[in-house]
Amino acid sequence: MRAVTIERFGDPSGMTVGYAPAPDPGPGQVVIRTEAIGVGGVDAVIRRGTLGGWGFEPGLVPGSEVAGTVTAVGADVDGSWVGRRVWAFTGVGGGYVEQAVARLDDVVPLPEDLSPVDAVTLGSSAPVAHFALAHVHLAPGESVLVRGAAGSIGIAAVELAVRGGASAVAVTTSSAERGERLRELGATHVLDRSGGGAPDAPAAYDVIVDIVGGPGTPDFIDRLAPNGRLVVVGAIAGMPPADSGARLLGGAFQQSRSLATFSLDTVPRPALAAVRATQFADAARGDLHAVVHDVLPLDRAADAHREMDAGTVFGRIVLVP
Repeated sequence: MRAVTIERFGDPSGMTVGYAPAPDPGPGQVVIRTEAIGVGGVDAVIRRGTLGGWGFEPGLVPGSEVAGTVTAVGADVDGSWVGRRVWAFTGVGGGYVEQAVARLDDVVPLPEDLSPVDAVTLGSSAPVAHFALAHVHLAPGESVLVRGAAGSIGIAAVELAVRGGASAVAVTTSSAERGERLRELGATHVLDRSGGGAPDAPAAYDVIVDIVGGPGTPDFIDRLAPNGRLVVVGAIAGMPPADSGARLLGGAFQQSRSLATFSLDTVPRPALAAVRATQFADAARGDLHAVVHDVLPLDRAADAHREMDAGTVFGRIVLVP
């Protein structure tokens, strides 16, 4: 089968398209003939080699989510899964292939009216947004800022914050065009990347969802209202400074602000599967939007990463074998 590997970490030219043995399912696993492969921000961070301490080696197959049809199952898996359309998490890697392997408890059946492309646009991103907002206890009537809202996590966070009764949903993004598209999805205020440029926006926020990370995170801690909560769910600009939490002390101590991180790794698999199934059903009804930036063939994976690096993606790029 064809597979994309990272032979050299850094720019996208280090990615190659070659062949790998077709997989056999082990205990508790299924094999999926991929029909759509999500290209996520974490894929780009891993490929750049900026996700320190994770120990990735050359030859890694990137990608963590696929959608397609189950073609084989492990000896201990019910054979009725064969032929079913599913979304699956493949782990941190293993997705940019024609046939992917996944654990059965990381597999969710797809509604009949949801396409594989839409499934991989939402399958990881929308649960991150859902559980991150729950992690910081968003309540109706509170204000929300989504930092880095043009990606698939940010778009989902905007829609879910609106559905959660937020009084205002501000976003940071890089262009007026993106801002207008985010307004169509429910954003009430559009800010520039630094968090400025909108005089009518709230001066402080009850909840900030930070998908960007990097050196700018401490400045957004300063934008929290009293009892405000900032949750970092991504690091597309690199890890925040180690002393970011210092902004919670000193003159801000009496504001009772909070800084948190969030990863889906801390969510029990049954709860995660239940939320994914609900969100897929919402998307099939049109109540949640899968925003697809582009659909490219698998052998153009490096081009997809070039677009990610250029910062031109709105929503998600999807690869198809």
